[in-house]
This record gives sequence, C-alpha cells and structure tokens, in this order.
Amino acid sequence: MRAYRFVTLDVFTNQRFGGNPLAVFTDARGLSDTEMQALAREMNLSETTFVLPPDDPANTARVRIFTPTVEMPFAGHPNVGTGFVLAAERGGEVLRFEEIAGLVEVRIARDAAGAVCGAVIAAPRPLTLGEEFTPVQLAACAGIEPWEVVTETHRPVLASVGNPFVLMEVTPAALTRAAADTAAFRQVARTIPALASRAAIYLYARDGDALRARMFSPALGGGEDPATGSAAAPLAAFLLHLSAAEHGAFDILQGVEIGRPSLLQTTAARGPDGIRATVGGGCVKVMEGTAFL
Repeated sequence: MRAYRFVTLDVFTNQRFGGNPLAVFTDARGLSDTEMQALAREMNLSETTFVLPPDDPANTARVRIFTPTVEMPFAGHPNVGTGFVLAAERGGEVLRFEEIAGLVEVRIARDAAGAVCGAVIAAPRPLTLGEEFTPVQLAACAGIEPWEVVTETHRPVLASVGNPFVLMEVTPAALTRAAADTAAFRQVARTIPALASRAAIYLYARDGDALRARMFSPALGGGEDPATGSAAAPLAAFLLHLSAAEHGAFDILQGVEIGRPSLLQTTAARGPDGIRATVGGGCVKVMEGTAFL
C-alpha cells in the first residue's frame, strides 16, 4: 500500500469555508496519470494539484492540475493555493511552476507577522482573443435572456491567458439570477466548433468600481465555480484592451450566489508581447490527510 499526503485549503479568501476549495498532493512522485485523475475525482473539488520535481532545477516544481474529469494546462486558484502551501512548508518568496501552458511565476504574500497568507500569480501567456459570439448563441447556457447580455463595449468573446473562456458581460440582475443549463451547453458544444472541446463561460457585471462574476462550465465535471483565477486574469487583460490605459487593477467578487464569497485581485499591463495579467488573493488551510493506493 502506498501513502500520499494531501492538504486542503480555501483560496481567494481569508475565511475558512469561503473561496474556492483546493486539494494539494505535496509529493506526487510515483503516481500515474490514471491515479492522479482518480484521486482528483475522489476529492471531487473543482481542481486538485500534484507536485512533482521540476524538469529544470532552476524552477521550484512541476505542477499538474486535474478537475474531476480532465487535466488542465493552467488554472488560477490551484497555482495560488499550491504556492501558498509550498511557501508555508518549504519557504520562498517567488516560486516557479512548470505547467502544460508554460512557466507560472508565483509571488508569495505575507501578513504583518511574516506568515504566508496568500499569493499572486502571473498568467503564463499574454492575452489572446478568439471568436466573438452573439447573445442569442450563448444566453441560454446561463439561463438568461439575450437582451440581458450587455453589448455596448463588446459581444461575448473567447479570451485566454492560458485557458480559454468566453467573457460575457450581463446586467447585475441577470448575473444574480443566472444558472447553468446543461442542455444548452451541450447544444453549444455541438453547433459552435470553437467551443466543442471546452465550453466555459465567465459572466460578469459591473458593480460600481468593482466587478462581480460567475463561471459556468458543466463539461469540467463540477458545478458552478466559486472563484476562477484563469478566467479573472483574461477578464482583467481584456478590460485593459478595451481602454487606452497602460495598466489597470480590478477587484472581482465571485462565489457569492453559492455561499462561497471570493475576492480575486487582478492587474493587467501592456508590454512588448501584448497584455499580461496577474491574479492573486488570500488562502486559508483547512485540512490535511493521507490517501492510500
């Protein structure tokens, strides 16, 4: 029998049972791909990470990220949370994770007493924009009407800084009322080639100087996501793209409607290779244990 230690924590919050839960297997050496996927399914969280030695010794670790059904090339809260765990246990101020999407830099945040309290990650790629869609094509996926999609500045658009998401601005009332419609998502996956492999929609609404958001993607194997760093980062980059500014900062509140309030703090800046984004927040350790195989 083999034993593998794991830690769970809540990410993008400073309160237990808020934010987005994450499981981190701190030493995944010896686990096969099939076993990692099985463990992620057993944990049944939006994502589980597995820490491995880096291919390049100049980096901190190789990190693999699994939902209950698939491996992800990059994700936000798994990197923030894994950085938090490794820095708390092994030390370090800047960690570098090798991932499918590229190298992810994690900067550790500390409180006034010097304890690790969170992290900020730089997305591995600059903003890329893909296909645009009409409200009629996508509104039903979120259980709202096409007229509730706000199109004054942009139509729903596929955007990525490592993972692709459809960014769709909606009215505040529609955001509160929205609910994922699995049948509508299946129809979109059948009829829109760009979304056939991964239909994931990040709804957002403006709330004064802040933003509120929700993420729906039934294909990823979970329910509504409480906090989605890999969607918040392209949203920040896209909002900067829509402006004439050189840089910007955006606080995004997510997870309120499902009882797990999360605060994602994002920045975006123009650079020589395009618009780069960061996303960060607090973390709270919840549990630790051992999995047996």
